[in-house]
Amino acid sequence: MKIWKLGLEIANDISDILLSFPKHERYDLSSQISRCSVSLPSNLVEGSGRSNKSFNNFIDYSLSSSFELGTQLLIANHRGYIDIDTLQKLEYKIEEWQKMTMGFQNSLNS
Repeated sequence: MKIWKLGLEIANDISDILLSFPKHERYDLSSQISRCSVSLPSNLVEGSGRSNKSFNNFIDYSLSSSFELGTQLLIANHRGYIDIDTLQKLEYKIEEWQKMTMGFQNSLNS
């Protein structure tokens, strides 16, 4: 599934970026960002084996995490942990993932 692959790509990109974050953020912002990014593909997979109604809930969890991730990346940029170019590349991927995911969710509800 394309959505899952892009979610996995985002999670891996985030994992690589977090290596350069300050150690004092390990249990704060880094941890939050990591959990949100992993939630994107993970909730899709977990929900895929359930009924459409339940699957919709897992898609909602995944989408919510993507919006939370976007905010956390803005905070990371503000704190100087990621540059604007990195932020924009990630924002673009996240937006694409959100559009694809919402489209998929709409097709389930049709």
